[in-house]
Amino acid sequence: MSLELEPFWMPFTHNRMFKKSPRLIERGEGMYYQTSDGHSVLDAISGLWCSNAGHRHPKIVQAVKDQLDELDFTAPFQSGHPKAFMLAEAIKEVSPVGLNHVFLTSSGSEACDTALKIALAYHHSTGEVQRTRFVGREKGYHGVGFGGISVGGIDANKKAFKASLLPGTLHLPHTHNLSKMAFSKGQPVWGDHLADNLEALVDANGSETIAGVIVEPMQGSAGVIVPPLGYLKKLRSICDAHQILLIFDEVITGFGRLGEWFAADRFGVIPDMIIFAKGVTSGVVPLGGVIVRDSIYNEIMVGPSHLVEFFHGYTNSGHPLACAAGISAINVYESEGLLAKSRKLEIELEEAIHSLRDEAHVVDIRNIGMAAAIEFETRNNQTSMRAMEIFQYCFDHGVMVRYTGDIIAIGPALVCDETEIEVIIETIRSAIRAVA
Repeated sequence: MSLELEPFWMPFTHNRMFKKSPRLIERGEGMYYQTSDGHSVLDAISGLWCSNAGHRHPKIVQAVKDQLDELDFTAPFQSGHPKAFMLAEAIKEVSPVGLNHVFLTSSGSEACDTALKIALAYHHSTGEVQRTRFVGREKGYHGVGFGGISVGGIDANKKAFKASLLPGTLHLPHTHNLSKMAFSKGQPVWGDHLADNLEALVDANGSETIAGVIVEPMQGSAGVIVPPLGYLKKLRSICDAHQILLIFDEVITGFGRLGEWFAADRFGVIPDMIIFAKGVTSGVVPLGGVIVRDSIYNEIMVGPSHLVEFFHGYTNSGHPLACAAGISAINVYESEGLLAKSRKLEIELEEAIHSLRDEAHVVDIRNIGMAAAIEFETRNNQTSMRAMEIFQYCFDHGVMVRYTGDIIAIGPALVCDETEIEVIIETIRSAIRAVA
């Protein structure tokens, strides 16, 4: 039977262009994909920042197979299954101090909307019902639910839906400044003062109206924008001063991407909630969630015990297959020392990617953990054209990267090695020269 491409409306894809010349992946193992025409492609972006233990890790795959022999599904409302509680405990054990309660979802988008609703429910319980505003950040990405795009700051994701977004949402300026930060290795030394814009928003709108501030510790979808030294600590301090909840969206940064379980650990800043997804199962089964500070959970748990405390949830909250995959993935990260390995690989990746600094049209290179990006000059006012051509060249020559605007981003799995990093960088170098 021939493969019909037209019925599938692909997400975040130029469908008409893709279907004229499709890139079809049929198999994956470790660091590599295999295309439908038999070519091997080195995955330099961990699927989509999610396959942190590589593709089809045998222990995670076996855990899912075993779970199918035991239980495929049970409703999460008013009943439960053991692995949901086991996974929540495993996540709690690797979470920052004081964040001990886990609400499970199926994706990062669901998790973001869940975190926003938890914040509103918390303030409602404390009697501060006027706290209904949220503060996001320019260039921020928090999924594609109406809550997520409301607090998000990527204009293309919002323009068709602006009339229906959450009212009163505010946005901090982003921290991307080429004149001050270009070619930084790790955290830029300039820019902590940009957090003071939160104080200005509080002064202008009243702290008593703001429920929470949500930021990605490292902005991934915008092209690996690394926070300036001291910036996140300032946000935490300002939130504390005004009783505003601080939410970290760690869908990309969680579970080893920055060499720690969470970016909160890497940067030494503990938020009130952490949103996670992607790497929690190494991408094997969709799973997301929110890790919540004890004081928030305990406040929402007040009232008669026979009533539902928080009117929210999903059919697949804590799906058995996802929980089995999550428990196994966390065990793999621990038993195989993948976080420690990623900290060593970070040094190799940093040195390798910054060797591209003098290539044509490169205006910035930035990196932290197992994440890095190269930004290019826009060609003839055609945004994305140069990066798209580099992406296509790399794929055709056996390396999968990601492009967004005029930026090429990479985020190899934590099982990567030095030789594979070299292949990735040298393929990108050849691509830059080929399309220059």
